[in-house]
Parts: sequence; C-alpha cells; structure tokens
Amino acid sequence: MAYTASLTSHIHFHTNSRFFSTFPPKLPAKQKATVTTAAIPPLSTAASVTDLSALDSTTVALIGGGSVAALAAVLSVTDPERRRRLQAEEVGGGDKEVVRNYFNNSGFQRWKKIYGETDDVNKVQLDIRLGHSKTVENVMKMLTDDGSLKGVTVCDAGCGTGCLAIPLAKEGAVVSASDISAAMVAEAEKQAKEQLTVGNGDVVPVLPNFEVKDLESLEGKYDTVVCLDVLIHYPQSKADGMIAHLASLAENRLILSFAPKTIYYDLLKRIGELFPGPSKATRAYLHAEADVERALNKVGWKIKKRGLITTQFYFARLVEAVPA
Repeated sequence: MAYTASLTSHIHFHTNSRFFSTFPPKLPAKQKATVTTAAIPPLSTAASVTDLSALDSTTVALIGGGSVAALAAVLSVTDPERRRRLQAEEVGGGDKEVVRNYFNNSGFQRWKKIYGETDDVNKVQLDIRLGHSKTVENVMKMLTDDGSLKGVTVCDAGCGTGCLAIPLAKEGAVVSASDISAAMVAEAEKQAKEQLTVGNGDVVPVLPNFEVKDLESLEGKYDTVVCLDVLIHYPQSKADGMIAHLASLAENRLILSFAPKTIYYDLLKRIGELFPGPSKATRAYLHAEADVERALNKVGWKIKKRGLITTQFYFARLVEAVPA
C-alpha cells in the first residue's frame, strides 16, 4: 500500500466525457513546485483539522505499507469518539461549537500559517497548503472559463482567511464572504485590504463584504455560491440539509468541495485520529459522491463538472452543480 507521490499530482475535471487539466498553483518564490515526499499513504482529509503537523518525520515514516493494517487493528481498542464528546462538553455544545472554538483559537493560528505564505510550515502543512491552493485555482478556472466575473455576485460560504474571496474580488466579482470563526473573518478582512489596492486592467476590485456567520444563517440570492472544504464538519444527515440550503441561495451555480468517502480514505482518516497531537481536533466527516449528488438531485440540481484534487495529505472531490 505504500507509495510515493508528487505534490503536483494530477487534477482532472470532466463534463460528460471531456477531460481537462488545470494549471498549477502559484507558489511563493522560495518554494519549489515539486517536493519529494515520504513513501506513505495520505493520512488527513481536505481541510481536516486532525493534527498531523504534530507528527515528526520519524513517526510519519513508520506509517506505511503493512503498518496501515496494524494501525487499523489498534482502532478496535481506541475511542476517538470519546475524545470528541469531551471536547463538546468543554465548550458546551456539539460539533458546531467545537468547530467555532477551534478556529477561533489554536486552529486559527495553525490554519493561518497553512493558508498563508510563511516558510514556517512543516512538510505536511506545506502539502495541505498546495492541495488547498489547487482547489482554489480550479474553482477560479471553472468560473473564469464561462466569462468575465465583473459584477457577478458570489457567496463564499466558509471563507477562511480569504483565499478564494480575494481572487474573486480581483476579477471584479461582488463577493459576500462569511465564516463561523471571527478570527478567520478578521484575518480575511486584513488580507483583502492589503491585496485589493490595485485594479486588474479595467477591473477595479471591490472589497468583499465579510461577516461572521455559520452556513445555516446565510441568506440572500447570488449568481454563484461556493462552499469549499466545509462539509467535512457535517455528518451526511446534516450535509443534505446544508446542500439544499446553499442551493436555495444560488441562482445559476453551486460549487462544493468535500472529502470523498471510500473504504480506503475512511480507514486512513480513522488512523489519523489516533494522532491528535497537542492541539485538539474537530470531528471530520467524509461524504460519498453519490450521496452529495443525490442531495443535489433532490432539490432540482445536477452536477455539471466534477474533479478530484489529491496531494499526499490532502484529497478533495470538487463538483460544480447547476439547476436541472
């Protein structure tokens, strides 16, 4: 099961039988586009806050090949769900409260580094940064391939530090961006003010409207709604409702990314939960593409394009849906 992987791993999208590859992410000058990685399978999910960055290279190097089977056996005597319950009790609520608390505190500091350009990241964090960057690049290509974004209204649901909202604004889109974390929103506003000072040709960027909101509180109508790497915090029973809600906000297009549920990825996620590190992690939910498609079909939407973004520690299914 052990293998080696390039961080510039393939990304393919298709509309019916047509395939196309996207361009590589833009990297800071000091970073190389290709990094040699250890011969191990991926252990984290897209946007998973399983604290793999706490693992040193020696520990990580041990997790490969037959070790996966051995670690799978350990799952029978561990109880990561108990850890999750204790976390929820500490913050006085369920998954949502755990997520909000994490991303306003230790999680904010960790993911601010991952989403940023600092060199102060380890190999796992760098890999996740590249994976997320590829997702953003693919979304921007999806949108710009259909024409100019000038004046197009876009809801960025779960905006994080503004990785998507800022490029959208640079292209002239009218962006409403929100996140459950006040710390993330404050950082996104700061980044936007620093970066959106110069126009792109005849496009004069307008600062996105940033708000602290969870997905359930979003309202209004937008040409396009984008929700990247957020469904991982919702079990499928709740994800169905959130997909329906997001679709109700979109008039022409809904773009989602989520951690795909397969036997292999599910096993690796559970193994990753054995290594929470010093920072507490939120619960991570994987979703079968068929379940997401079913939820879309139920509210009158269909998938137009789909793709898979993978690096060694990041994997995400990306779909673009339109009214059926």
